[in-house]
This record gives sequence, structure tokens and C-alpha cells, in this order.
Amino acid sequence: MSEDGISKEPMLEMYLFEGNQLVEQLEDIIIKCEKDKRFEMGAINEIFRIMHTVKGSSAMMMFNHIGSVAHSMEDLFFFIRANQNIQLNFARLSDLVLSGIDFIKAEMHKIEQGHAADGLGDDLIDEIKTLLTQMKKSYEDQHATPAVVSNSSPDGTKTKYYISSYKTPPEENAANIKYCVRVFFDEDCQMENIRAYMVVNNLQDIVNELYHIPADMIDNEQSADIIRDNGFLICFSTAVSYAEVESALNQTAFLRKMDINQVDHYPAEITALHRKREIVLEDTPEADRYPQSENLETSKEGDPRTSNNRQQNIISVSVAKLDMLMDIVGEIVISEAMVTKNPDLAGLQLEGFSKAARQLRKLTDELQDIVMSIRMVPVSMVFHKMNRIVRDMSKRLAKEVDLEIIGETTEVDKNIIDHLSDPLMHLIRNAMDHGLECKEERMGTGKPSIGKITLEAKNAGGDVVIIVRDDGKGLNRDKILNKARQRGLVHKPEHELTDKEVFSYILLAGFSTNEEVTEFSGRGVGMDVVTKNIEKIGGSIAIESAFGKGTEIFVKIPLTLAIIDGIEVSVGKSRYTIPTISIRESFRIDEKDVISDGDGNELIMIRGQCYPVLRIHRIFNIKNAVTTISDGIMVMIESDSKTACLFVDKLVGEQQVVVKALPRYLKKVQGIAGCTILGDGGISLILDINGILERQLS
Repeated sequence: MSEDGISKEPMLEMYLFEGNQLVEQLEDIIIKCEKDKRFEMGAINEIFRIMHTVKGSSAMMMFNHIGSVAHSMEDLFFFIRANQNIQLNFARLSDLVLSGIDFIKAEMHKIEQGHAADGLGDDLIDEIKTLLTQMKKSYEDQHATPAVVSNSSPDGTKTKYYISSYKTPPEENAANIKYCVRVFFDEDCQMENIRAYMVVNNLQDIVNELYHIPADMIDNEQSADIIRDNGFLICFSTAVSYAEVESALNQTAFLRKMDINQVDHYPAEITALHRKREIVLEDTPEADRYPQSENLETSKEGDPRTSNNRQQNIISVSVAKLDMLMDIVGEIVISEAMVTKNPDLAGLQLEGFSKAARQLRKLTDELQDIVMSIRMVPVSMVFHKMNRIVRDMSKRLAKEVDLEIIGETTEVDKNIIDHLSDPLMHLIRNAMDHGLECKEERMGTGKPSIGKITLEAKNAGGDVVIIVRDDGKGLNRDKILNKARQRGLVHKPEHELTDKEVFSYILLAGFSTNEEVTEFSGRGVGMDVVTKNIEKIGGSIAIESAFGKGTEIFVKIPLTLAIIDGIEVSVGKSRYTIPTISIRESFRIDEKDVISDGDGNELIMIRGQCYPVLRIHRIFNIKNAVTTISDGIMVMIESDSKTACLFVDKLVGEQQVVVKALPRYLKKVQGIAGCTILGDGGISLILDINGILERQLS
């Protein structure tokens, strides 16, 4: 709690939210520039802006180590931005910036966990400073350095005066109105130089020329003291009205006093310095100041000033608040069902009530759809993280790999997105380490020297399918089968095993075909973690592969975990909900249609295919349930590559249900995914079809 009684938690939450977004954006920019082997001017400006923002916000939040690293990276790109024709060492520059990103991410993760951001970035800062020194020396060797005359301030310290360079000197641009403004900030507001920078930034879009003293606000450590003592002097010309100028200046935070004067000529101190060429020039519009070079290209689309001018009609909302909203909507859905399906209304002809109930159902459905759409986020936020994985592993494994992303705009629930990052990371790592061959081996088999991994997302009914595809050597069925045989995993004749069943062995815990333990694989961990995480969110995983051609891994996940469509069934006095997406069909049969094998397992033949029969009352030990086959009903269910028929007493009906978490003592019950409250106030357990099939058929 601060001295003024205002909690700093919201500030910290916003700092972490914006900081994480900025470093992820920066990571994407660096990787794209590294692929293109050039830094466009728009990208350089954006990198500089991101680092400047991270530095300033970290300083305000007193995270000095993060601020120091960001400051050193900002200095580096400030020099690159000011010297566009400099030749860059892309590999070293990218490595340093990505190392800086890793440091900032690690520190922010500590803060999120409630720990101190105590990491030291001194070594990284030294490396960045070394690179900056080398770049400056290289540039000075190739270009004559103009002399810079410094004037002394009243206290004897040397103060540099800067003037922004424009196409015309101050005296020549008489078509616009000239202003001189001196700004004073509140006492003890701190970081006056950064606040002065924001004043300049607010004016940039409405002025034709702009000059300020001091202008080395960011680099000169003494500039904050100068502004604090003498104010911040800005001189500019503009064609807009006085009211617009005043409005732009009034956006300044911690503004104590501001003198705005319309003038015919700029003060003598500025024009005199301009004539004597004793002014250091900065921030010339890029297109006019330097010629294009091979390394740096100006991109109009990438100009951050262009994109920042677009009005944003988007706000950020805490996920916790969305979860609370979703819970309330779920309760509304349950309450609506309890009212409209109340047993006390059975047999009554209430036309007015029925009409009102239909309208309530319509509005409830709309509210539910809107809340669900708010929670939906594109998978791109996870997909683009994989670029970094591919980039780093390509260097370590000495494999050239191209990552193709398809369907990144596909949306899923935010809570599901949070569980996707780790599984996808493992799949990408496995594809690069196990799947893709080295350059020489690929060329020897007639493949392109650069390997390709495709990450694709697409909608499939109520699910989203994510495909991880590589054009590597594929899975070796015989090798996997031999390993499975050694571990005692093969329980039926090998010729009866399909390729999918054989390939599914690699998803088991401790299963690895690598003979040597490497940095990335060989310990038998990874794919079983993928399976567990995917199943945790109600998903499934399947593998297809062609030896010598490549592998495809299909991950099927639900759009949301909050509300599902289900078929309610009864077994004895208990109610169960079967997710609609897992049901293929339902039907009645005679007792004679069910046969038993030697082990007592029941089977049924449907259209030439034999399926196991699973009785719910036996699985969950339910009494007073229907036991005669002809009196009950069969529900054919499927999950992944497994199919079976569930025997239940009867179908109650189809409805949308709100998924509630199970109590802790029930979470270990295999085959139960959660529960829901029915319209009559009763509780229905939601069946985990994948868990039931795994439990009964393995």
C-alpha cells in the first residue's frame, strides 16, 4: 500500500500484462528479422519503442535490474536507428536481444510468483555494451565524425543542446505558426526526462518542425536535473489551431506549469546555435536523412507511428473476472432450467408462462454465447511461441528448419490455451529431434535440405483439431513394436495391431526408442506428458506416419471446458451426462445379439463390426439398474481410435450443461470428468469417455 492509500496491485498487474505482451511482440519481431536477414526501419523503431517502454515502466515499479537490461538494449537500437547505413552482425545481435528477452521473462515470472526480481543482468549488459562499442568504432572508422560543441550550464556541468533536423531551417518555414513552450513538472514526480520525451511524442503528429532543449533527454543522465531546474523548452511550428496545440500539451502527466507563447521567430539561443552548427542533430525523418542500405529498409506498413494512430476500441479484462462471469452465467442457465422444468408445473397449461420461458431461454442462450465469445482467443498466441523453439533448436541441432503456421486465427477458450503451450512445445521438439533428418541425410534421400514443420489449427464441429506435421523420416513401426515387446506392452497378435495402435505406444510413460540420452530426448519423458495434459482438458491425441515421408500428430481439443452439449441418461436412480461429441448412435437390441468371449467380456456385432459392451451399472457399482439387455438401450461411443457400446437404462434427453469441478476426494475416479446441476436440482455426473474406454479396454 502506497503512502496515499492507493493499492499498487492493479499497477503491478498492468505492468506484468503489458510487459509480457511487449516482450512476446519483441521476440516475434526479432525472429522475423532474423529470418529475413535484415532489420527494416519500422522494426528498429518498434524495438526501440518496446525497450523504452519496458525501461520506463520497470523504473517506475522499482524493478531496476529489468530496467537496466532494457536500457542497454534501448541504447543499442538507438544507435542503429540513428545510423541506418551501418552493417549489422545479425546472428550476434539477435542472440543478445533474445537473451535479454529471456532475462526479462524470467524476472517477470518471479514477480508473478510473488518472488523478488533479483536476477543480475550485468554480464548481459556488458555484452551489449561491448557490441555497441564495436559498432560505434566501426562506424567512426568509416565516417568522419563532426565536432560537437557543448555549452556549460550555470552549475558548471556540460550540457549538450540538440535540435531535431528538419528539411528547412527555422527561419525558412514561415507558412506555419511558431510556438515556444516551457513546461514545468510537479516536484518529486521523478523521471522528468521521460515525461519530457512523452511531451515531444504527443506533439510529433501535429508539428512540421520541433526543437527542444535539452534534446538528449534519454541518454544524458543530467537532463532530468536540468528540466527540473529550468523547465523543458520546446519550439515548433504547426498549421493546427491554438486549441489543438493546447490540447496536445495538456495530455502531459504531472504538469505543474506551462507557458505557451506564439512567436514570429525562435529564441536567439536556438537560431544562433543553428547558424554556428553547434547543434547535435537527432531524429531526422528516416526517408530524407539516410540512403537505403542492404541491411536496413524503410517499411511504411511497419511504421509504429502509423499503427499507433489507429483508435483502439479494445480493453483488457482480467481472466479471473471472466471466470466469475462464466460461473454466474452457468448459474443463470441452471436456474432457468430449474424454473422452466419444475416438476410442479407438470400437466399445467400455462401459455403465458411458456411464452415467457421461451423468451428467457432465448436471452439466456444469447448471453451464454456472448460470454463464451469473450473468452475465446486465437491460437496464434501459442503458435507463435513455437518460432523461438524452432529457432533455438535449429542452432543447437545444426538443422535448417522452416516452421509453417496455418489457421492461427482459430479460436478456443482462454483456459484451454493456457494448457496448450507445454504439449505443443514437446511435439515440436520431438519433430525436430526425432523426426527431421540432418541436412546431408535429407539431400541423400532427395528431400530439400531445409526441413519443414507445419503447425495447423482448424475447427471440426464442437472441437478444434491441431496438427503437428513434419516431412522427416517418419516412425519406424518395427523398432517401436520391438521396444513395446521388450517392455511387455503387446497383448495380442502383432499382425492384428494397426499402425495407429503401434504408434500409440510412444505416448506411454517411459517409452523412448532413442538409444542415447541427449539434451532433448532419450529419457522416455515428454510424449506421456503431452497425453496427460491433453486429456486433462478433455482432448485426445492420434498419430499417423509414413516411414521415410514424415509424421502427423492430431490433437483434438474442445472449444471450451465451461459448457458442453450432452445426452442425459439414467442408470438406476443415478443420472449421467454423455458429451454429444462422443456419441455415434443409440439403439435397442435383443438379448440374443450379445455374445460373450472366453473371459466373460460381452460383445455385439453391428454392421459387420464387433464392439465391446460396457455396462454402466457394473463400472460404477449401481444397484436397482436395468440388467436385461432388451429393456435398456445401447449408446455407441467413441474416443480417439477406440469404440464401444454403453448399456444404460434409458435416454432422458439432450441439453446443454454447465461443467462443475468435482470435489477433491472424487478427482481420482477414472471415467468421471465433472458434474452438473439439472433443472430439477439433481446432480448428473459427466462421463469421461476417454477415461472409461482406457479403463475398460486396456
